[in-house]
Amino acid sequence: MAGATPDATLTSGPVATAAHAALSCADVSKQFDGVPVLRRVSFDLMPGTVNVLAGENGAGKSTLFKIISGQYTPDEGRVSIAGDVVSVFSPRHAQALGVSIIPQELAPIPEMRVWQNLLVGHETTRLGVLNRKVMIAQAASMLEGVGLSIDPEAPMKSLGVASTQMVEILKATSWHSRIVLMDEPSSSLSSRETEQLFRVIARMRAAGTCILYTSHRMEEIEQISDTVAVMRDGVIVSHEQTGVLSEAQIIAAMVGRELTALFPRQSSHQGEAATVLDVKDLHVSGYDAKVSFQVKAGEILGLGGLVGAGRSELLEAIFGMRSSEGTVTLDGRELPLGRIETSIRRGIAMVPEDRKKAGVLTSMSIMDNITLPYLSRFEGMPGVLNTGKRRESAESVVRKTRVLCNGLQQKVSLLSGGNQQKVALARWLIGDLPRVLILDEPTRGIDVGARSELYRLFNELAAQGVAILLASSDMPELINLSHRVLVMRGGRIMGEIAKEDLDQERILRLAMGKSENAAR
Repeated sequence: MAGATPDATLTSGPVATAAHAALSCADVSKQFDGVPVLRRVSFDLMPGTVNVLAGENGAGKSTLFKIISGQYTPDEGRVSIAGDVVSVFSPRHAQALGVSIIPQELAPIPEMRVWQNLLVGHETTRLGVLNRKVMIAQAASMLEGVGLSIDPEAPMKSLGVASTQMVEILKATSWHSRIVLMDEPSSSLSSRETEQLFRVIARMRAAGTCILYTSHRMEEIEQISDTVAVMRDGVIVSHEQTGVLSEAQIIAAMVGRELTALFPRQSSHQGEAATVLDVKDLHVSGYDAKVSFQVKAGEILGLGGLVGAGRSELLEAIFGMRSSEGTVTLDGRELPLGRIETSIRRGIAMVPEDRKKAGVLTSMSIMDNITLPYLSRFEGMPGVLNTGKRRESAESVVRKTRVLCNGLQQKVSLLSGGNQQKVALARWLIGDLPRVLILDEPTRGIDVGARSELYRLFNELAAQGVAILLASSDMPELINLSHRVLVMRGGRIMGEIAKEDLDQERILRLAMGKSENAAR
């Protein structure tokens, strides 16, 4: 990951050897409703190694993880752990064999405390009663051991996405697992938190743990892995020692073609363009600072900063999801604060960080998700929807955003992560374009092919005059897409960096509060 420096033990030193592979898959196949998802997948992974599984969303990686962790039973083939063939596929049996999984979609128990989440299944009792004091101290020690300053007595629901991710990672890796499956573990982490993750991985590797790790961040592959397996359309198309394949070759293997450029040529932005969004002295709940800035038509304004800097909270306040005080003006007219319906009606759209929690309704169809914000536009007679007009509009925006699906009635839950994100964006592109498009970590957990298509869409929308607010922890994304960047820390803007001065070091210095060395 950009900005992260792994421990030397991750990339140097001999790879552990053993009589048996820690994890072996032989001709593993799986299909759903007659559609093949995995096709004769085979590989051997040794103890004490970090192995990256690369591939686009929908390539079959998650299904493979669910088979190894006992959630699915393969239709054909076999899975072996330390030389023993797995005969029973269930999560409990997999855990008993030493398999832990950290899914991309986290599943903490939000109403419980951090210490309760960390120690679930490993409780300490005295005379049949939980020894709360001992368990809180144990959880505190676990958190401190990896440098996490999280209160063990805090409710899980009070934590942000990144902190929740680190707690879940710690929970899964603290019980001497022989095999740890990590599905995009760094997707919501800052550079500093990714370093903490890498230190955890280094300790597990040194202890002989076999790690299978999915990532869409090409820079992580070279930093942490011993081997790289590329999966496409349910097949392992390449499995090599790290360094054998170049980044370009890995991407080509993933997408089945060469990507000429991940980031499209950016549309030029004229400084004299009209101001679309004017934020003055906006005080967001939870922070002491007041924030002021403007966004012009056709401009992509980036928001940089470490996790917890206040970027998401600021975007939510502008959209009306979070309480705030101050003034937000859209096209010269003041926008009432805290009223999402008015924001949408006036032309503000938002694609939130957590797409499954707030971006899409996974239990509903693609057409319902896309047309839901604007149902009134499809009324024929009062209270009656014009189904033909609704379908025609949905089909048009699906083509424009290149959502790969089996039809408008397909449930969003059955789409890959990249296509779910396209749906979250497509719902705002029916009819007139939004005046302001708010993007909060828009490509988190999305493969390189889908990211390339989303970048093209963002650039096209800006070229058509849409003002875009982009918050991203992905440095190459922030630098290559933004016309300028505001860097935040503790809810305040630490500085502004013009396009020609954008670089990772300057952004990080401002994010860490070193404005005297980085401000322009």
